[in-house]
Amino acid sequence: MPTKKNIAHSKPTQKKRKPGKHTAKKKLRWQKLWPPLVGAAIVVATSWLLFRWYMSTRATPTAVPPPGYTVHGIDISHHQGDIDWELLRNRATIDTLPVSFVFIKATEGSDIVDSRFKRNFDAARCYGIMRGAYHFYRTSTSSKLQAEHFIRHVKLESGDLPPVLDVEVKPSDVSAEKFRQGILEWLVRVEQHYKVKPILYTYHSFRQQFMNDSVFNLYPYWIAHYYVDSLHYRGPWAFWQHSDIGQLPGIKEKVDLNIFNGSYEELRAMTIE
Repeated sequence: MPTKKNIAHSKPTQKKRKPGKHTAKKKLRWQKLWPPLVGAAIVVATSWLLFRWYMSTRATPTAVPPPGYTVHGIDISHHQGDIDWELLRNRATIDTLPVSFVFIKATEGSDIVDSRFKRNFDAARCYGIMRGAYHFYRTSTSSKLQAEHFIRHVKLESGDLPPVLDVEVKPSDVSAEKFRQGILEWLVRVEQHYKVKPILYTYHSFRQQFMNDSVFNLYPYWIAHYYVDSLHYRGPWAFWQHSDIGQLPGIKEKVDLNIFNGSYEELRAMTIE
């Protein structure tokens, strides 16, 4: 018979606890969630593999110019920062050929002037690189006001390339007809002032969708289409922006690379007299 001391210090026998209702519900919940989670993981993994396969079938981004063209150029804005023009003229080559022309952003909308336009525009002339100026089109303001804004700030001289209208955006609340009318209004006004047909810049798919009108065929076309060896555009074109990841001496940031669809003499023939 145990003593009182032993009774006081003896431990009661612990019974094994059975899983309660809460634990059972938790286990059941995970059992229900597990198949959907596995299924979702399989879908994500499959999608990723399909995406990788799809990207592998596409041309990889490259700054290598398409073969068969001998006149190369660039287009710049304040995004390229401070340019060393002497280095650009003396050491920069594209496919072993010099930079023959440069398009420089001048204006945007009806009140914006690129912060480096005048500096870049004057430097291009000083260093003997054929130059041109472009306007970034906005539908949020009058085409006439945008044209006058460009004319007020861009003084083209003999030997300069024709003015350029850069069209990239069409808001959903603007009808296609009104959109085309606005673009044409800018082109006509600028042509009246400079006595030369402006160049029209836009993406290949954008033109096909929103500017597929014969009236725009009257203007030299500068087509933006990256990472392809050849163009499938049906119609005449003057310039091709084939890459947006060019790297050249004198320019710290990446720069757009372009080619002219012709000889240097034919490019000269396009310039303002």
